[in-house]
Amino acid sequence: MIWLYLLLAIVAFVIALKTTSMVVVILCLLAALGFLIAWVLGLLAQRIGNQSRDVEIMLDPQALRRLREQAEARSQTAGVPPVSQHDSPQP
Repeated sequence: MIWLYLLLAIVAFVIALKTTSMVVVILCLLAALGFLIAWVLGLLAQRIGNQSRDVEIMLDPQALRRLREQAEARSQTAGVPPVSQHDSPQP
């Protein structure tokens, strides 16, 4: 869909080059500028959308607490003292 904006911008620019009326040239150049801006914004939105995190894989607080408890239980059975938040080095 976003490539359609680029195609429309090129068509508007070609029409602006071929016509002899100054009003049509200005309108086509404005349309080409608008289509180019829409194309760039659509391309950026698509790239940002591809890099965003999936909401379904985010953990809720209860699941995070359960995972911490499981990790503490595993570390206690292995004989390793649990690492608290205060013991970790500060960057």
